[in-house]
Amino acid sequence: MLRVGLTGGIATGKSTVGRMFVALGCHLIDSDHITHELLQPGQPVHRAVVQAFGERILAADQTIDRKLLGEIVFNDPESRATLNSLVHPAVIQHQQSWLREVEVQDRRGIAIVDAALMIEAGTYKNYDKLIVVTCPTEQQKRRLRLRSGLSEEQIETRIRSQMPIEEKTKYADFVIDNSGSLENTRHQVERVYEELRKLS
Repeated sequence: MLRVGLTGGIATGKSTVGRMFVALGCHLIDSDHITHELLQPGQPVHRAVVQAFGERILAADQTIDRKLLGEIVFNDPESRATLNSLVHPAVIQHQQSWLREVEVQDRRGIAIVDAALMIEAGTYKNYDKLIVVTCPTEQQKRRLRLRSGLSEEQIETRIRSQMPIEEKTKYADFVIDNSGSLENTRHQVERVYEELRKLS
């Protein structure tokens, strides 16, 4: 089975590209969804994060207010490192067990793990190939504005907190430029898929 990492900056369109690969027959797991599950009340990661950041991050129903937590960690590299050290090991464990399950079901398949901080965390080394999704910074900001309700300052902070896209592409085996039409992106995805099929 071929193990593929899928990454890119915030709002570059990783999820859109991921869905296109799934439509072509690839298996995909989204690390954002894993994180969401791990941060649910009753989970060990939830307990550890509340212990580290205090009950101020909790909503009335005991769920973690992700917007509030985001405010804290995006403005303070030390807090961000703390959060990552609590969440990343559990996320990686989930990814690895999912990959093992997929391999049992589909030995010749293509399994894609979608994760924003794969390069920063060094986990890109766990994959046979790495795909980086890109678009210009102004476009990232525009997309974030439309979907998030964040202020300009918050948008700037979030983009600055990640490795610059130009830097990420240096690690890539394949780069998908998601700045044009969906059709254009789909053509690129199909080309990359053909290459991955040959490898798998």
